[in-house]
This record gives sequence, C-alpha cells and structure tokens, in this order.
Amino acid sequence: MQNSVLFDSLTLGPYTLRNRIVLPPLTRSRSSQPGNIPNDLMATYYRQRSSAGFMVTEGTQIEPRGQGYAWTPGIYSPEQVEGWRKITDAVHAEGGTIFLQLWHVGRVSHTSLQPGGAAPVAPSAIPAENVKVFVETGPGQGALTLPSAPRALTTAEVKELVQLYAKAARNALDAGFDGVEIHSANGYLINQFISTHTNQREDEYGGSLENRLRFLAEVTQAVADVVGKERMGVRFSPLFASTNEDRVYLGLVEEDPHTTYIEAIKVLEKVGVAYVSIAEADWDNAPELPESFRADVRKNFSGRVLYAGRYTPERGVRVVKAGWGDLIAFGRPFIANPDLPERIAHGWPLNPVDPTTMYGGTDKGYTDYPTYQR
Repeated sequence: MQNSVLFDSLTLGPYTLRNRIVLPPLTRSRSSQPGNIPNDLMATYYRQRSSAGFMVTEGTQIEPRGQGYAWTPGIYSPEQVEGWRKITDAVHAEGGTIFLQLWHVGRVSHTSLQPGGAAPVAPSAIPAENVKVFVETGPGQGALTLPSAPRALTTAEVKELVQLYAKAARNALDAGFDGVEIHSANGYLINQFISTHTNQREDEYGGSLENRLRFLAEVTQAVADVVGKERMGVRFSPLFASTNEDRVYLGLVEEDPHTTYIEAIKVLEKVGVAYVSIAEADWDNAPELPESFRADVRKNFSGRVLYAGRYTPERGVRVVKAGWGDLIAFGRPFIANPDLPERIAHGWPLNPVDPTTMYGGTDKGYTDYPTYQR
C-alpha cells in the first residue's frame, strides 16, 4: 500500500476513525429551494465519499443572516434538520463519521441574500474587498458579485449570536451529526472579530487581542456546552501572505499571524475541543506555513491537528511523519474522486475536477464523477 501512514486508524474524541483522510468543508450550493434544505442529491454525494476517515459538511449557515452564497444549506429550520438527517443516515449506513460545519459569513454577503434585503451584519461597518459572493439571478441561475456594505452589530446582538451558534449546534445533534466544527476561517464572521482589519469595536469584543478573541471563546464554550467539547473542532486560516488572484473566499493576513493564531489556539485548548483544523493558503504557488508555526500549534494544543490546502498524499505523509498533523484533508481531489482513499492507497490516477460545476447545478460535476475502473 502506498502512503500507508495515511491509513492508520486513530481516535478523534469518542470516535475511532478508519484512516487519516478527511473530506473538508466544500461549498457546492446544491440545497433545495425555497428554504435552503439539504436533499437526496446531497445525501448521495456524501455517501459516495464516506470512505474518508472523517467528514465535515459544507459550510452551513446557523441563521438566515449567515448566508453569503445562493443555495447553501442552513441548520435553523425544522425542514433543514429533517433534510440533514438523510445525509447523516446515509453516511452512518456506510460506517462514516460526519460533523456539521457551523457557518456565519458576517459581512461577506449581499442584501439580496439577507432577510428583508437588509445590510449584512459584521463586527464593524467595513465592506469586504477582494472577495465575491454568489447571488441568485433567476431560478437555478447565479452570478458572482461584490459583497454589500455591512452594518455593525450592537453588543447585545453579539451576545444573541453566541446563542444562535449554540442553537444551531443543538439542531446538528437533532439531525444526527456526530459533532460540529465552528468555521472561524476565511474572513467570515468569527474571523472578522479576530482581525484588526475588520474589527474596530470599542466594547469588550474589540481592541486588544484578548478582546478580539472573546467572541471566538464565547461561541466555542457555548457550543461545547451543547455538544460536548470532545465532539467539536474549530477551523482557522492563519495566512502569512495573500494573493491578488480573483477569489470567492480568502482570509485576512494579520500583522502578527503567528501570535494571533497561537493565542486563538490557546482559547481552544482552554475549552478542550477535540481538534483544530488549519486551512492553509491554497492558491497557485502559495507559500508553506512556517515550520515554527506548525511546531507551536503542536506545543500549545493537545487535541488532534488537521491540515488542509492543496495537499498531495506525499505532502500529507510528510506533515504526519514530522509530527505536526494527525489528519489531512483533500478538497478538490475529493470532489472529483468519490473513492479518493482507495485511489491514494493504490496510487491510481485521479479524475480532474470540473471548475464549471463547482457551485450550484445538478448531479453533473457533483455525484457523477466515476470511481476507478480497474
């Protein structure tokens, strides 16, 4: 077997995973309308990929204001909970382990996606630049456009949002998920609180790094109180560089990314969550994360460490063998190769991904990628 270290069994909280290979959160915008409801097509997609040791769903908005892209699924209505149950049943029937990713986009949204056409909400009224949102232009038709200008949340509203995360986590358990992942990466709401670029608040949620990490800390604790700390993780994207590439999502480069994210990881360690997921820069020729950062993550966090971002099996093996990571996620390869773990084990060639069917659409470029034919 090739890349055999990726096929070690390991524990994650109360779960025993069959391998180290992860299906990471991948927005595909295939939910049913109206109501952004998970459906049978999505159940097929996740079931096809359930040979992963661990699976995290696409970003799922915790409330209507949390949506920044057309047709992404939610986890706030009874119909959505019912829809997700199809997916968890399908994955569990194959012996898979699946967590739901709790998502709120904050300012990375558009008035057409917001309840009543209102402005998106954010820590501060600073518009998002260098990213796009995806809006509906007609039935089943969409287009990328610039985000709308946001409004700043009041202190009371921030505290209400903490509870909305907890409620969404409760709904995820009702839908049959094994746990949840909090999306704190890629310039979305929690990341907006952490970053000096997006947070100019003067209350207890702004100013010092400790204050900017407060929302993360409160959300993490509130969710842990619902699902149990051993059944949850948090995702960060600690960028040390940026790109001018035209992108749908990105993240924010802090003045001192090392300190910012090691302090954020200490917040997770204090709560005792099962894992931290680190989404690395994933554009062409992006720099590797500094090894000093990877070593510091290990030093300050006792749970599992998951890495994602343009990984090849060989690079994944290197990160595991160096002792930096426990789980390796493969995004684009898993989209195009439902049987990815088997292909990695045998060194079989991979199907290329079709970039034109990434967001929205039908089964084409979603559930019709073939498994390897020997």
